[in-house]
Amino acid sequence: MAHSRTANRYSALSLVREGLRGHSGWQQAWRSPEPKAAYDAVIIGGGGQGLATAYYLAKNHGMTKVAVVEKGWIGGGNTGRNTSTIRSNYFYPESVALYDYSLKLYETLGKELNYNIMFSQRGVVTVAHSDAEMEIAARIVNAMQINDTDAELFSRDQVLEKAPLLNSGDQARYPIFGGVWQGRAGVARHDAVAWGYARAADGFGVDIIQDCAVTGFLIENGRCVGVETSKGEIRAGAVGIATAGNSGVVAGMAGFNLPIKSYSLQAMVSEPVKPCLDTVVLYLGTGTYLFQSDKGEIVVGGGIDRIPSYAQRGNPPVQATVLSGMLEMFPSFGQLKMLRQWAGVVDVVPDSSPIIGPSPVPGLYLNCGWGTGGFKAIPAGGVLLAHLMATGEHHDISRPFDLDRFRTGRLIDEAAGSGIAH
Repeated sequence: MAHSRTANRYSALSLVREGLRGHSGWQQAWRSPEPKAAYDAVIIGGGGQGLATAYYLAKNHGMTKVAVVEKGWIGGGNTGRNTSTIRSNYFYPESVALYDYSLKLYETLGKELNYNIMFSQRGVVTVAHSDAEMEIAARIVNAMQINDTDAELFSRDQVLEKAPLLNSGDQARYPIFGGVWQGRAGVARHDAVAWGYARAADGFGVDIIQDCAVTGFLIENGRCVGVETSKGEIRAGAVGIATAGNSGVVAGMAGFNLPIKSYSLQAMVSEPVKPCLDTVVLYLGTGTYLFQSDKGEIVVGGGIDRIPSYAQRGNPPVQATVLSGMLEMFPSFGQLKMLRQWAGVVDVVPDSSPIIGPSPVPGLYLNCGWGTGGFKAIPAGGVLLAHLMATGEHHDISRPFDLDRFRTGRLIDEAAGSGIAH
């Protein structure tokens, strides 16, 4: 006991000392080096997708001379500005293969990275409000089961058993008929995912270069051989773009256009309250979804703001729409005080599925077009872009998401599954 008190006293003194000297003595989780002149691979974008790509280049392909170039700070884009839901309840086999692969990687990611990403598999229920929507729900469940992922068709009573505070009265605008349940789905701590990958990549020797904006590309004989940055030129054997809502802008620097429009997707959290909701709930009728965080806050999200924008801020009309959907779902939440809101910039393509593959410029590879699905796909997106950059060839899971599908017409229309249809 005495030893414990002594240890606590020294710990408290250490905290005071670090506070007085500006917190300059703490051991950093990853280095902040200046860029070298050349690397085997450079990834543009220090969010989850870019950091995961660097980690898997090192782990899966033995490439450790790698740099991640981030114009701001690690996880300061969409990775830190989302609702952190992880699921694979999509319709098409190509989508289920991609998102379920990511979900499986998430299930062991904390152990692999030796970092607590706070992954909580509390399940997600998508609620249907009519016989017609129940027919669609049944088709989704059948497709998911055929595609070898978990799914159940829930009755009204089963939905209410999972979320008893839902509006089940006779006057409900959106009556509860049943829904789709995926029990393996859940949520994770968004910052922790970025930090875990950053620390693990740094452990392999990857350089994570923050406050370093890409201003152009080095093109020689028609091939991308590096990037121009605010910290000078960096040459690379392969370059990957993982810049989410800014992907169209970055592609324009390389001289080609992408079929992308960027929108703000906002979310909010309430004051913390006692435990009252232990799953993720989404209403087909409103497009609003919510869950309760480990701290007791109610996390609320909805559809995208339909005005194209690069702004990481909210829009009051959209906030009103999202909150009205929440109140329709849970009238008892009417007295909640909202603490804060935020927005991420999402990159949406015509079929609401990602673009993973080589760009029109040899040596430059794409990981973009995730729309609202980028966070849930971080592990898979990292594996797939790393495979492309290391081998120059598609992984079997990424091949259907090649940019070429917009020329051939082999689209994977997941507007409903992604939530962008609302």
